[in-house]
Amino acid sequence: MGTVTRRSTSLRLNAETLDQAKELGINVTAVAEDALEKAVSAMKRKIWLEENADAFAAQREWHEQNGHPLADIIAGPAGAAWKN
Repeated sequence: MGTVTRRSTSLRLNAETLDQAKELGINVTAVAEDALEKAVSAMKRKIWLEENADAFAAQREWHEQNGHPLADIIAGPAGAAWKN
């Protein structure tokens, strides 16, 4: 794994919560970094889905008109739903 560049930042947090976290031995930096990574990932996913919504709609429409090209080999309870 490569070296991660770190940068200092300043956060304004609820003092009582911060004090409790320190008393409990919670690594506030690690928690903040993990939460930020999750938020960034969620936002990237949301943007990607929005940017590709037209392609998904076109694919859905094609499947509605033509069925699924692999319908004959799809196994499981949903398999029959793909057949025209």
